[in-house]
Amino acid sequence: MTWLEPERALEAGIDFDRANAARIYDYLLGGACNFAVDREQAAKILTQNPDMAYVCRANRDFLRRAVEWCLAAGITQFLDLGSGVPTVGNVHEIALAHRPDARVAYVDFEPVAVAHAHEVVDGLAGVSVTRADMRDPDRVLGAPGVRDLLDPALPTALLTVAVLHFVPDPELPAILARYRDALAPGSVHVISHGSADHDDPDLAARTRAIQDGYRGSATEVVLRSREEIRDCLGGLELVAPPGHLVDIVDWPTTSPGVRPTGGYAAIARIP
Repeated sequence: MTWLEPERALEAGIDFDRANAARIYDYLLGGACNFAVDREQAAKILTQNPDMAYVCRANRDFLRRAVEWCLAAGITQFLDLGSGVPTVGNVHEIALAHRPDARVAYVDFEPVAVAHAHEVVDGLAGVSVTRADMRDPDRVLGAPGVRDLLDPALPTALLTVAVLHFVPDPELPAILARYRDALAPGSVHVISHGSADHDDPDLAARTRAIQDGYRGSATEVVLRSREEIRDCLGGLELVAPPGHLVDIVDWPTTSPGVRPTGGYAAIARIP
């Protein structure tokens, strides 16, 4: 693909020397938008926890279920922070299949993710791609791809799926609150987040092993406790199932016999 030509890649600011979470995730999902350094880091992660590819697929399945839940609730606008490299089952593919009038604003900072996303959505009405740091809500919300696409008067789903554990900023709850404050009543905040806060010590150990596997990459992992993840949701009401953070595989209903991932998922309703 043209965006991987060395000269253009360097101009785009792509870091060839350190692995990046978006490209590692793409590789673990079977994508082709990754470099040798990402595959080497992925191999290290899989050595630490062979379940990692399974965790990525489970998280992708959660994203699909969450988008479909939002659509069923009448929410047709999506602001996807840390959207990553588009692979099969993107938010816009899911949303547009159900609602041709849906609008999806992708936001990511990683150059490969942004470049490939532009190629994937080129020519699609109702879909935009913005390169910006999600830690700067004013810049994100004011970017043309967000400001001119999403109607501030309509409910929006704020998607933070498998991204916040790559954001070490201690001000993260306040940052997320600024996004939610900008959304219309009836909007929701969708989250999935890795954690080692589990009653099962083996599951906690497997999740910490994933964290160890990312050490040395450009995007190291921060594992937050259940309480800290709830703080990221600002104490809002959790829906489906009501009031509870659950493992990704158990949202919105419990899946007996399905191997847990070590990540928590929830949708919080913005009053």
